[in-house]
Amino acid sequence: MQNPYRIETPQPTALPAGSAAHIRADNLEVMLGDRRVLKDASVIVSAESRLAIVGENGRGKSTLLRILAGMAEPDAGTVTREGTVAFVEQELESRSDETVGSLIQNAIADSLAALERLDQATHAMAAGHDGAADAYAHALEFATTLDAWDADRRVDVALAGLDACADRSRLLSTLSVGQRYRVRLACVLGTNPDLMLLDEPTNHLDAAGLTFLTERLKGHRGGVALVSHDRALLRDVATSFLDLDPSEDGRPRLYAGGYGAWMEGRNRERARWEQDHADQQAERTRLSQAADEARGRLKSGWRPEKGHGKHQRATRAAGTVQAFNRRQEELERHIISVPNPPAHLRWPDSSTRKGQPLLTIVNVTVAHRLRTPVDLTLEGGDRLLITGPNGAGKSTLLGILAGRIDPTTGWVNHYPGTRVVWLSQETPQWSPEHTVSEVYERHVTALEREQPGGPASVSLANTGLLESRTLGTPVGRMSQGQRRRLHLALCLAKRPDLLLLDEPTNHLSAALVDEMTEALKTTRSAVVVATHDRQMLHDLEAWPVMRLKTGTDLA
Repeated sequence: MQNPYRIETPQPTALPAGSAAHIRADNLEVMLGDRRVLKDASVIVSAESRLAIVGENGRGKSTLLRILAGMAEPDAGTVTREGTVAFVEQELESRSDETVGSLIQNAIADSLAALERLDQATHAMAAGHDGAADAYAHALEFATTLDAWDADRRVDVALAGLDACADRSRLLSTLSVGQRYRVRLACVLGTNPDLMLLDEPTNHLDAAGLTFLTERLKGHRGGVALVSHDRALLRDVATSFLDLDPSEDGRPRLYAGGYGAWMEGRNRERARWEQDHADQQAERTRLSQAADEARGRLKSGWRPEKGHGKHQRATRAAGTVQAFNRRQEELERHIISVPNPPAHLRWPDSSTRKGQPLLTIVNVTVAHRLRTPVDLTLEGGDRLLITGPNGAGKSTLLGILAGRIDPTTGWVNHYPGTRVVWLSQETPQWSPEHTVSEVYERHVTALEREQPGGPASVSLANTGLLESRTLGTPVGRMSQGQRRRLHLALCLAKRPDLLLLDEPTNHLSAALVDEMTEALKTTRSAVVVATHDRQMLHDLEAWPVMRLKTGTDLA
């Protein structure tokens, strides 16, 4: 009997490659206008990879991830791929008619196609068609390789683990950005691709979701490459780090051995860079001094005492001129080839006295925003961590402490002369055409008018928070991370007695947050931190803690 069996359903776009799965990128370069974002970036994401792509905002992390996923092309370099690849960007656009169900169906389309092929092959074999057994064997291999029977259930498990919407009929356009992201992330975690590429996967996740994500990434059978500022996730998951921050030769650095090895290697590279630059600077200073000394001898030192002959004067004059020329040529030949290394964070000194009364609040609440009555006294040198679920009023309490929000009940007393600053989650609205330097200088000028004779502000260049090349950039063109750094610099310019930090790790690199955390431990200012950041909570676990509750917790 002739075989009428045909494959009516589409074949999987790419079959899992197992241990052979990989993405290989060689010598990638990317230009953004006249700025080189990536230079000679080479990396392999294999089936065993747990790779973190790290660096400050604007260093090309998301761009590199998009290139690895095949969503963008480099200006130079090559990329090859083998196996199934899934990519989750920070934002998910949706069509007006797209639902949670259609997104899930699209994510598991290969598994559904494999099951349909298997069903057709089963009917063909039962009918006794020639060649049906071979077709059935191939279809069964496809379905088994994809573990197609369990695809829908795996997505359901991931939806529950991430607290994502499981209503298949729900329009994606009616979901919040965070809800849409969790649905998309659940689809990827549920489909078990060979290689997962994730851009800031901890965004929009609560503590339970973070735990679920961490365990799934650690247990994933394939490779993972992720971009994240979440240091706890990086510590728990990543085993290698591609660091895109500036280096001595301008190329990315790859570190193996986990988070600790990355930080140790990064610090070692930075120290060597700083030493190389210092050595070249010192050599130039030596040559410049030698040229100045030779110039001095040329002006006066070569003249012999009276009574010496013309021949001796001529000989000494010629020798002095030659010595000066040699020194000048040496100075001109010497080139400082090592670029300026990035500056470290410089936390300004505080004049706050330990035990100095700063602020007292009694029985403070805010209707519908801060339901837990709060009593608090803060003095110089005090430390406090504020924790609690979203909606408990952490940001509201910081606003009260900063004098920006009036309480519904209770009273607030700021002691005279107390300098209070608040690093809120919302970036201030600066005129977008003003440069970074202009914004900072206007702020400092206003502080000097407000507090004549107060402590001098540190120049922006000396804070170590922003590179010199960004100081002339209009603030409207800055990345989120750069804007966050400027906001922190403005806060520190006031030399605060009381520093209020609301989610201070947002949009900041792991290296900067580590430096900031060490500064917070030693500053004489009083510090209050509200954060969900697991690593910061761990690093500051010795601090007193105030846990706020939601209305549900209080009921």
